[in-house]
Amino acid sequence: MNIGQSYTLLDWSQLGVSVASVVLGLIIGYQAYRGFRRNDSRSMQFLSVGLILLTAVPFTLSFTATLAIRLEPGLADIEQELFLLVRLIQFVGLACITYSLYEKP
Repeated sequence: MNIGQSYTLLDWSQLGVSVASVVLGLIIGYQAYRGFRRNDSRSMQFLSVGLILLTAVPFTLSFTATLAIRLEPGLADIEQELFLLVRLIQFVGLACITYSLYEKP
């Protein structure tokens, strides 16, 4: 979509669902963090970090990178590297969640 182009209902819907997903991910991550603080549970700490890395960080990075590329098309050269970075962050988040499930108290 070009900067001068108007946004459709589908565009706004995608943005709304993405933002709602980030908010829910942060709420769940925060609750897991509270569980970690209350019980001093290392597995809850990894769950919290994993959820935040899986939801909030990748969306925020993707969103800001997309805006930057739209404003400065010359940055499109690093789009593949940013995509890889987002996937790596999601992978680390999943690894943290997996570790939290198998961590012994």
